[in-house]
Amino acid sequence: MSTATATQTATWAIDNAHSEISFKVKHLMITNVTGYFREFGGHITPSEQGWEGASAEFVAMTASVDTNQKDRDAHLQSDDFFNAAQYPELRFVSTSFEKAGGNQYKMTGNLTIRDITKTVTLNVESLGEVQDPYGNTKSGFEISGTINRQDFGLRWSAVTEAGGIVVSDEVRLQLNVQVVRG
Repeated sequence: MSTATATQTATWAIDNAHSEISFKVKHLMITNVTGYFREFGGHITPSEQGWEGASAEFVAMTASVDTNQKDRDAHLQSDDFFNAAQYPELRFVSTSFEKAGGNQYKMTGNLTIRDITKTVTLNVESLGEVQDPYGNTKSGFEISGTINRQDFGLRWSAVTEAGGIVVSDEVRLQLNVQVVRG
């Protein structure tokens, strides 16, 4: 993205209809379970240099967690995990957005889950900018990273009869985000 394009507006909002927020967690250490947050929002504000130096904020509603299995979703919404009743949202606020080369960036910020805030660094790939058929300017990003769920108070754990772990502590984040210039 050129500097001239990035500075034409102050804020780009997430286009929820064309974005997805997902995570993957190992189950029984042999397969991945994929989950999504269906209700979310956020924005990114470019700096004068374009995306480098931008600021970003994101929020997801924890009760909207969806793993395509209602009993598991209810468990994730319970106090064993997100405690959606007491902590209805998780939040990310960037503290830096640095170019890593080409269209790659490193975005560092504060992630808050269950009122526990930790600094995380995410990998960001800028996928380009286009004008949609309705005249809106949009930009796409793939964002990925890994967190330890234990760091955020998601402590439920169980062991199989054979001694295997039911759910890994490592959670892989994958966000495919389209933003629209405001």
